[in-house]
Amino acid sequence: MSDPATKDPIRVTLKKLIQHSKANFTADDVLKEFRTVKEKRNNRKLLKILEILAKNQPKALENLQETAKLLEKKDPFYCLINFLNCYSDVNIMQSMRKKELVSSTPLLSKNMLDASESVLEIKERVVQAASGGLSRVSQNNNAIVSLGLLAAAPLSLTSSNSITAAAPATNTSATTSLGNAGLYPAVRTDHNPDSLWEFHNMDNFQFQQSNIAAIPINSQENLLLYDLIYCLTGMRGSYITPTANLFEGESVGRAISLKFKVSEQIHSSLRDIAQEILPLASHYTCIQKFIQKTTFTQCSQVLQALSEALNNLIHDYYLLLAQLEAELNAGNLTLHKMLFYIRPTLNTMEVLAGAVSLIVTNDLHGGHALTLLFNQISALTGDEESQRFMIQLTQRAAVPYMNILQLWIQKGAINDPQQEFLVEDNEVIRREELPEHYSSDYWEKRYTVRRERIPCFLDKVSDIILRTGKYLNVIRQCGKKVTLPQTMDLQFSPTNQNHIAVIQNAYRFASKNLLEVLLKENDLMGHLMSVKRYLLLQQGDFITEFMDACEEELAKNVDKVLPMKLENLLGLTLRLSSAKHDPYKDDVHCELLTYDLVTQMSKIMNNEEEYWLSHDRLDLNGLECFAFRYEVKWPVSLVLNHIAISKYQMLFRQLFYCKHVERQLCKIWKENSIAKKFSPQAAELYRSAFTLRQRMMNAVQNLEYYMMVEVIEPNWHLFIQNMNKVENVDEVLSFHQDFLDSCLKNCMLTDTTTLNRSIFKMSNICLKFCEFIQSETSLAPTDTFSERVKRFDLEFTALLIGLLKQINDVASDNPSDRFINLVHRINFNSFYNEQMDKLCAKDALMTHR
Repeated sequence: MSDPATKDPIRVTLKKLIQHSKANFTADDVLKEFRTVKEKRNNRKLLKILEILAKNQPKALENLQETAKLLEKKDPFYCLINFLNCYSDVNIMQSMRKKELVSSTPLLSKNMLDASESVLEIKERVVQAASGGLSRVSQNNNAIVSLGLLAAAPLSLTSSNSITAAAPATNTSATTSLGNAGLYPAVRTDHNPDSLWEFHNMDNFQFQQSNIAAIPINSQENLLLYDLIYCLTGMRGSYITPTANLFEGESVGRAISLKFKVSEQIHSSLRDIAQEILPLASHYTCIQKFIQKTTFTQCSQVLQALSEALNNLIHDYYLLLAQLEAELNAGNLTLHKMLFYIRPTLNTMEVLAGAVSLIVTNDLHGGHALTLLFNQISALTGDEESQRFMIQLTQRAAVPYMNILQLWIQKGAINDPQQEFLVEDNEVIRREELPEHYSSDYWEKRYTVRRERIPCFLDKVSDIILRTGKYLNVIRQCGKKVTLPQTMDLQFSPTNQNHIAVIQNAYRFASKNLLEVLLKENDLMGHLMSVKRYLLLQQGDFITEFMDACEEELAKNVDKVLPMKLENLLGLTLRLSSAKHDPYKDDVHCELLTYDLVTQMSKIMNNEEEYWLSHDRLDLNGLECFAFRYEVKWPVSLVLNHIAISKYQMLFRQLFYCKHVERQLCKIWKENSIAKKFSPQAAELYRSAFTLRQRMMNAVQNLEYYMMVEVIEPNWHLFIQNMNKVENVDEVLSFHQDFLDSCLKNCMLTDTTTLNRSIFKMSNICLKFCEFIQSETSLAPTDTFSERVKRFDLEFTALLIGLLKQINDVASDNPSDRFINLVHRINFNSFYNEQMDKLCAKDALMTHR
């Protein structure tokens, strides 16, 4: 028997390099090292062997560096062949292909049997290396294995006619070369070098198609079995070919459904059985094409994980084909047996190919892909074997998604390079660099849920997933370290709800910690009480002293008011009143806005962007533009954000203006004493003015009482009750917003009615009347004075009746609101009933016309 080195170009080249480098090992030693299983292989040792062989060889360093890179992602035996090619007189891979391709003959010739035996031997070595010492394939029928997930390493075909590991870069799988496997001839040179076989036409080799119709059925069956094994690996056979050209105008990654044509020379009974087997080739090609697309293109991490899981399954598929060929070479395989052996695999591959086709056809990724896989599990109820594979595939495909989710609910960070996670981070710059209004936007807009990215099995908990990460972000930005009390192990399982329990536990932890930060460490309730004291006029003595101190300054035109003077007066008043004991009194500041209350109300309720922009001041006095501003730091600014403070300011401005009107009406009370000096006839003229003043006072005081006692206090009491049982920050924000919105609505500060405008007009009439009385009291009473008072009376009464009617109309549409209480207070003795009835009759008449 001749020396194998004389026939094997690998050994020939190795022998030449060993002699040249004077190494103390043999070619067989080198081959043994490069075929070592994963558990025993050392890439550094392999590179050292190649370094010795490359000693004094041209371009040694360059070739070694290239091989080192290949070793990180390719099969070591393939890397050895690639290295030896640099120093061989012939192309080793081409030589091996030409050597092992066999021609078909009308009968099963000895050449074909010899070639088949060499294929079996090589495949046995593949199986042994891949599974860590798998024993030689048994000749017994029981040796046929079905597709399973417990294989040693995932395998995939490459253009170098080798089977290489397709495991992720972090885990090098045990692999071995199939360089001289007769099943894998050369592919077209113009095709992608990393592509699949996919039934290419081969330029350098054509199968002979002899007339076999006349040979016995047994011989035809053997030839057909070999062709079937070729087709099941994605190659054209002699007598089985795909019915269409797959590579003309086909988009990469498109779902494949192949049809095959079996030669008419084959007996019809054999053709029928072959057609039952051939769908497996179509399913295999569809899955492999998906694996190729996700391996060599940038795509979703979920699809990459799914591709890796499918690669594990394809490894078992290759083992099955190797064992089928072993049975065939041993003379123990028939078409009926082959169909029987592949039936479980055929069913499973059909399910997997169907799922892959749907993903590719609909261009699904991320959460959508996981939803499809999860729904497939339910659809496979009754097919336990296929359902088991789909469960395991879904679990593996969900691993990267669940890793992103775990990072989010554990640390509040997002690592989502492919934009497939359900939470999207809209942060563009650091929070500290953003404008003052960002606190509200930070909570509402920085992190948002993308509903289209949510897998169906996380849909019910998507909101608490969003909140958990947001809470952790706030805690971290407060300078606190987030440490979970126990190790988190977030894994998705379709058969149980453990992942839901993990998410809920993380949510409770984050919620509890953030509430402690807000309520205890930053005293949120203390800040809210302080806001109520100043912006809702609860601190009565302070408000009175402040209005006494600032009345003259606020009476000026707004452009002439000095903000610094107001700030100084505010500071003085705070320290002279009972507010001096408030620890947060320094957070209160004066502000002169650029618009009156009606304008502010319209813009904030309509969420108009120009509300935040600067406006030219109207012709207003300081009182109409004045408001308190309350400034807080992070994270209290999440609750007392700019929108919330603006709503407090709206309530303050209405209360403050009414308080100012009441004070002006009280001032003219002292003018009553002047009437004692007049004759009874003159005093009669003043009596009508004093009566009007009293009616104005009654309306304004009842309006104040209604807002402060019947609206704000009950709502505040309800808010405090809710705050005592809150469980998360979102509830705090919700209860606080409900409190403010309810107060604004019942204080008639919404844009749905014109009640606020009516109150503003009525207050202005009162102020004009006060100015008139103060300017006329030094003069003798005349008929002109009486007429002016009467006109004021008519104007005030018309405005008040109009307001009462509007309140009645609103109350009839919203019986649950408190508006009607104000009507009962102002019209407590039915004094305005007659005028209201006349106005209602007039409106009805106008409507009828």
